[in-house]
Amino acid sequence: MHFNELKQFISGASFVHLSFMKEISNRSATFHFAIEQKYTAGMVLLGTEIKSLRQGKANFNDSFCILSHGELFIRSLHIAEYYYGTANNHNPIRERKLLLTKRELKKIESKTKEKGYTIIPLKIFMSDNGYAKIEIALAKGKKTHDKRDSIKEKDAQRDLRRTLKM
Repeated sequence: MHFNELKQFISGASFVHLSFMKEISNRSATFHFAIEQKYTAGMVLLGTEIKSLRQGKANFNDSFCILSHGELFIRSLHIAEYYYGTANNHNPIRERKLLLTKRELKKIESKTKEKGYTIIPLKIFMSDNGYAKIEIALAKGKKTHDKRDSIKEKDAQRDLRRTLKM
């Protein structure tokens, strides 16, 4: 049974309440970094972590990705403890493994060896199958004048939207 069919089947029962998050995004990433290439990766999570993510309780503050022994990990991603969790609740800021193909990992590894490239998380979302996925990006840090340019562009877009509404 496909996940959407299962969701429709369960939603028919009045006693079951499922709340699915749309997505959690890292808004400061595009301000501080110039994004070169995006990848979608799976995440290795514990049961209480996925329940907490479905409630939308995650925070990207200071989170980053790191390559270690040919594997990709995300550090400092805060996923709040599950409210109904017991003593088996997870550690909110633990290192989590990201799942990518070997070809993608080799591409990322070769790019990060170049000066200035880093791997940053952009957003967490749920796939159609109900799995938590994370969108990561290969990016370069912006200089101060680049940040000023992006602020000017945002202001221009906002002014344009205001004039179109009138």
